[in-house]
Amino acid sequence: MSLLSFHDVHALYGQARILNGVSFDIDAGERVALVGRNGVGKTTVVNTLCGVTRIERGHVSIRGKAMRDLRRYTAAQNGISVVLQGRGIITNLTVEENLLLGAATGRRGPWSLASVKALFPILEERKASLGLALSGGQQQMLAIGRALMANPDLLILDEPSEGLAPVIVDELAELLVRLGNDGMGILLIEQSVGLIRRVAERFYVLSKGAVAASGPLADIGAEEFQQHIAI
Repeated sequence: MSLLSFHDVHALYGQARILNGVSFDIDAGERVALVGRNGVGKTTVVNTLCGVTRIERGHVSIRGKAMRDLRRYTAAQNGISVVLQGRGIITNLTVEENLLLGAATGRRGPWSLASVKALFPILEERKASLGLALSGGQQQMLAIGRALMANPDLLILDEPSEGLAPVIVDELAELLVRLGNDGMGILLIEQSVGLIRRVAERFYVLSKGAVAASGPLADIGAEEFQQHIAI
């Protein structure tokens, strides 16, 4: 049984259809990339999980349970945490207060303030600072730490390498592989071919709101994969 399943999802912003029959699955512990040019519907997949877009047809299920009232908190309660593009740091809250928001689901698991700060020691050093006082890389650590505080089964990251120094991207790749090896599903929405190929085991290419190609990363060369992203 898939951890997350999109089945023939058609989704709308207002009256504009953005997703045109998207289908994909992610199992527990899998690391999957969702790729494609800007504007093809990648972020809309995330927004559909968060209830921002309206499903016209098709369905989303988590562990085989159809999700009929999709909102961000229902996704989180069912084990899906999202690291938004732009990070979504709450401007008037401290680092520690931002982290504690992630624990609001009450889900139990290995991630707590102590374990997140052990993973990202800078968050302990800067715990009393406002979140936006951090550097870009530190803000990404905070966004990921907050998502982990919900003890998710699936972590979704939307353009996580955006604006990060190469050394931070290297650390991010190592972390995502480790989380996957520990049993957490990873859905990586990303433009960086290097990061995708270091992290993901499988990929789906979106084009015009539909899946245009998919397969294991090991079966495709870097140049061919780059061509897929440009579809």
